[in-house]
This record gives sequence, structure tokens and C-alpha cells, in this order.
Amino acid sequence: MKTSGHKKSPSGRLPSQVRRARVLVAGDVMLDRYWFGEVSRISPEAPVPVVKVDRVEERPGGAANVARNVAALSAKASLLSVVGRDEAGRRLRQLLKRDRVISSLHDDPTISTTVKLRVIGRRQQLLRADFETPPSHEVLASKLKDFQRLLKSCDVVILSDYGKGGLAHIARMITLARRHNKPVLVDPKGEDYSRYRGATLVTPNRAELQAVVGGWSSETALTTKAQNLRQRLGINAILVTRSEEGMTLYRRGSRLHVPAQAREVYDVSGAGDTVIATIAVMLAAGQDLENAVRIANRAAGIVVGKFGTAVVRPDELFPPAQGE
Repeated sequence: MKTSGHKKSPSGRLPSQVRRARVLVAGDVMLDRYWFGEVSRISPEAPVPVVKVDRVEERPGGAANVARNVAALSAKASLLSVVGRDEAGRRLRQLLKRDRVISSLHDDPTISTTVKLRVIGRRQQLLRADFETPPSHEVLASKLKDFQRLLKSCDVVILSDYGKGGLAHIARMITLARRHNKPVLVDPKGEDYSRYRGATLVTPNRAELQAVVGGWSSETALTTKAQNLRQRLGINAILVTRSEEGMTLYRRGSRLHVPAQAREVYDVSGAGDTVIATIAVMLAAGQDLENAVRIANRAAGIVVGKFGTAVVRPDELFPPAQGE
């Protein structure tokens, strides 16, 4: 991680080192499809609305959206994952190339690329259909070899776990990355956090943390539970994203709470991707963790005002001052 000799970013200015920052993202990728249309009647076949589709959008999702967010901030994004040998996998490659993501996608002919199809009518999601198959063991083993190779040319590693089976070797990946002195940021899934042992930073949202440590009735109780989890798993820091409450960073002997940016929330899907991508880019650019979290909180406040999986651009995150 590039930290020595770099000062904190001045307020309102993108760190100059960002363009040299190199982030490796590994995890579960998917293709997000949106069908937009008008709803004018109820189906005669069942009590459901009929959507006349007039527009289709496709965006990289999951770990691919994380990598896309890294690239959008002008950093170098490399992506390692598994897709099926199908139309959705080919489309995902095209979208990632458009978004300037250097992708290393392993083909697994035995699976279908994960697709999340959302049907939107009257500005509301009416239906989501998921298509997914876990990748084969052989393909995951070959992906691990590529991970070892790609580690040498990155500054920070993001492991984006969506529970689709692409990170079956995550414990080994964390060990390898730390052995190469690379910070490892994990976006977790599920209730077994022991697989994230030794990570630099884990970023659960409020509901995800509650599923692991149970509920809390006060900030003191939350701090105790988060710190106990962090210490038990040998994790340097835990960042809990708390929606309208902002986000809270727990490190050894310290707690930092950053209030949410006050703005209209349109869509929270993909906000966690933006947060972890922004932190990784800022760490790779030489910022300290506290400053990276503050900048990521600003990015989250921007992206929730957009529809679907989206990105934040440097001019949105650091708008130029008048007269520049």
C-alpha cells in the first residue's frame, strides 16, 4: 500500500496519485438487466400488472460493479472472476471493456452467467428474476493461480463476496495477499465470517452485521459487538455501513462515526460497491483509512441518488471550485 510520503488529500480535490492506483477485484460477477415499461392494465391471466417493455438497460453487477466504480474514479481496475460460456458472459466482457476494466474472466462451460433481471414500471421495481449456477471446482482452482500472479501488480485487493460460489478459496486468497503485504478489503456475505480471518477491512451493512453478532440496543452495545468480532477474527478494521445513519469504523481502541450525507435517496442498490471501491482507490493513492472512509461516505451520498447499480465520477466526488 502506498502510504509513505503522501499527504492527506486537500478538501475538495482528487488525490493526484489516484491515476497510478492499482486495485485488484476478485469475486462474484453478474449482469444486471433492467426492463423498463409502462403499466396500463392488469393481466387477464392473473392478478398481476402487464408491463409493455419499451427500453432495456444492461450494467455490470456484483464484483464487476465494484471494478467499474474503481475505474470510474480514474484508477486502474483489474477484475478476476468466473462466467459461463454464454451470451450474458460475452455481454459482460463487452461492458467491462467499455468501462475500462481489465478483466480476467474464466469461462466455465458448465454454468450460466449470473443474471439479475429487474422489471421496472412506474419508476418502481415490479419483479426481479435471478439466473445463477455456482462455478466448478476446477475453474475456481485455476482462478486462484491467476490471483497469485495478479497480486504482484496491484496495490490493494478487494474480495467482493455475493455468495454465488466464486470465492470458495477466499481464506487462501487473504493469506496470499497479506503475505505480499497487500491490504485486503472484503465485502462480506452470509453468517460465517471466520473465512475472512486476517483481512484488513470488512465492510458489512447494518443487517449483515446483525445476522452475525445479533441485535444491539445502544451504540455502546454495537461497539462492543463489533470490536469483539474484529478482535476474534484478527481483522484490522470493520466498517459498518448504516444507511441513513451513515457509517462507523471500528479499529483497535477507536471508533469513528461519519454521518450520512443529507440528500434524497433514490436507490441503495450497489451503494456498498461504491463504498468499498472508493476506500480501496483512496488507500492505493496513499490516503489513510480515516480519510478514505470520509471520502467513501461522500461517494455513497452521491450514488444513492442514482437509479440501479451506478458509479461516481471524480467531478461529482470532488466538484471543481468556481473559477477553476
